Amino acid sequence: MTTQNPQLDVVVVGGGPVGAYAALHLAKKGLAVRVFEEHPQIGLPSHCAGHISIRSLKKMGLYPLPNGIVENNFSVANFYSPQGTKFTLKLSCPVTTALSRARFDQFLAEQAKAAGAEFALDSRVESLLMQKGAVQGVRVKTGENNPVQVNSKIVLDAEGVSSRLVRQTGLPTLNPAGLVYAVEAEMENVQNLDLNAVEVYFGKAYAPGFYGWVIPRLDGSAKVGLATNRGDPREHLKRLMTKHPVASTQLGKAKITTMGYHAITLAGPIPQAYTDGFLAVGDCASQVKPTTGGGVIFGLTAAKEAAEVASQAIAQGDVSAQVLWAYQKRCDELFNFDIRVMLRLRRFLDSLSDERLDEMLRVCRKLGVDAALSDVTEIDFQGKMLLNVVTKPAMLAALGYFGLLYLTANP
Repeated sequence: MTTQNPQLDVVVVGGGPVGAYAALHLAKKGLAVRVFEEHPQIGLPSHCAGHISIRSLKKMGLYPLPNGIVENNFSVANFYSPQGTKFTLKLSCPVTTALSRARFDQFLAEQAKAAGAEFALDSRVESLLMQKGAVQGVRVKTGENNPVQVNSKIVLDAEGVSSRLVRQTGLPTLNPAGLVYAVEAEMENVQNLDLNAVEVYFGKAYAPGFYGWVIPRLDGSAKVGLATNRGDPREHLKRLMTKHPVASTQLGKAKITTMGYHAITLAGPIPQAYTDGFLAVGDCASQVKPTTGGGVIFGLTAAKEAAEVASQAIAQGDVSAQVLWAYQKRCDELFNFDIRVMLRLRRFLDSLSDERLDEMLRVCRKLGVDAALSDVTEIDFQGKMLLNVVTKPAMLAALGYFGLLYLTANP
């Protein structure tokens, strides 16, 4: 076992958007950073539809994006019950954007490189270097070469949902009961779509434990997916495409060009994402919205906080858990309220039968919930969003009805 570059300040595990964004902010602070990405190319394979809030990207200084990354913008969302009942939410301006995740990831990596971060591709971190419980680097295997030892003051783990390295530290890992399994497909020859609208399909008959989606592109193709906590997501997607009263008219003649699979964690953040010389960021820390499964914005937000805390710890010459605890404190302050609200929303949706879901969408339409939400721009921090709209009469009536639904579903 050889040692490589013992002078590194931070090793980042994973070259996805969270790892690249952390590396960008660490490099901007003048730290020696190296990102290890196990795949030979940044952004591939893609594990995400790239449907992201425009407002959140703007707050991070990442929007507008260079040409070729944005595939479409949306101001409409159509929600369907298993019976085909439709609830449409029309917003006053485009609120979400569909990105080419490969190109977005590559853009962030190039930004990090320009700031001074190094990237090592086709390089799999096999294990952490531990001494007396403290993380002091990693063991990395690049291509067919023998593993090498890379020392660093801090390891920032952005490896994704597998959480291998988090387990090695002895920290609590994400709750497996909160996992859903997703299939993501690229499709051509989709039909009967409003190109300004995202399509969402609820119900145990088609997507038990989560939902299905269609995200149209301007060229007539679409990103289509579904996640579930029961059974094979591919079989559920096939059923959605051929049996759903609405989705079958849109996807029944579609041609699948690519398909991928991944897990999504919905149980809320792990209770401790730090230890001596180590910070966990993004999916491996379960920093993901329990309602939609979106993890990019929460992951990027946490990555910036992790970079700030890591740089301060290195400047102080103390990377102990007592100092890195500041990262946990910041994440709790940023996420905890909204996560608690979203976990309750997830439990509520999971408790409903397909018949109740159909009834709920009909009631939302009747009460005018669409008009009450028409000026919403915040979709990531959903607890705060609800606080801003809860006093509207339609929302008060809807929340009262939802509470009754939940009580009758959980006597």
